[in-house]
Amino acid sequence: MLPQFAKLLIFAGLFLVLIGIIFLFSSKIPYLGKLPGDIYVKKGNFTFFTPIGTCILISIIFSFIFYIIFRLFK
Repeated sequence: MLPQFAKLLIFAGLFLVLIGIIFLFSSKIPYLGKLPGDIYVKKGNFTFFTPIGTCILISIIFSFIFYIIFRLFK
């Protein structure tokens, strides 16, 4: 049990580093936040932005990553 937990902590740490790198360079990723399905409304001094398409894409990517990780530990 303990070696599996150690592997899980290592992968979780690597995953957090990967997320940090993505946040660091997210402004340089093209089309992130400008996908079809992202809602952007600007009227006067009011701005409303809901990145629905981007959230769906990120959810699919994370689901695939977690699927692969959990398949390795099964």
